[in-house]
Amino acid sequence: MIEEIRLLTEQYHAWLREKTNLRAIEDWVEITAPFLDRHNDYIQIYVKRTKNGYFLTDDGETIDDLELSGCTLDSPKRKALLRTTLNGFGVQLDGNNKALVVRTTAKDFALKKHNLLQAMLAVNDLFFLATPTVASLFSEDVQAWLDDSDISYDPKVKYLGKSGLDCHFDFLIPRSEIHPERFLLSIGNPDHNIVRQSVFAWGDTRETRSDDSLAYAILNDAVKPVAGKVLTAFLEYGLQPVPWSERESVREELAA
Repeated sequence: MIEEIRLLTEQYHAWLREKTNLRAIEDWVEITAPFLDRHNDYIQIYVKRTKNGYFLTDDGETIDDLELSGCTLDSPKRKALLRTTLNGFGVQLDGNNKALVVRTTAKDFALKKHNLLQAMLAVNDLFFLATPTVASLFSEDVQAWLDDSDISYDPKVKYLGKSGLDCHFDFLIPRSEIHPERFLLSIGNPDHNIVRQSVFAWGDTRETRSDDSLAYAILNDAVKPVAGKVLTAFLEYGLQPVPWSERESVREELAA
């Protein structure tokens, strides 16, 4: 199983290299990454050399797009969510133009670039705050359910994967006498982008954890049903998909 996951991880790295494009724009380099936003457009970041290393930014496009789509981030709760999301990836917000930015040296360039792309995808997911039928943030719903179910957990954990990149998980349920440690991802918008990101995070992390460790993807199906292809993809790569409407089916195995 380990060799199978190692091969899949190597295939992911090869795909990432092949599908990443660079373009020079005066003093900047535009990097087009093979990840899609909710408009099905590839996301882009911009890099500039500085005296001490490199400056990376999304040029404000992520938050501008949210606001143009009717999802303003001006309430205290939403500002706090944005700040928490960015802090989890080590990304800063340039208050003057709402750009997501990171500064790095050549040594940490790959990690910082990876974190900025992850942060952009996570912030892009905040679009669903603009949907009236979503009464609260999905991650908060999952956390409230864990609390009500008396399930012990550590929130917002990250581990260094075999690739050397940080892999983030929303909750970690520690090992018990009858169950191994269990990683949980709460996914408010279960699309193919998130499948790729989640599969890589779990595949990269599981090689550094116990062989019996498990991972669950809690999927928001309150707004629309989760596509069958998404469920199948999670299963094929060793993550247990759990639509939110079926969460009670895993309560006992998470609580024990």
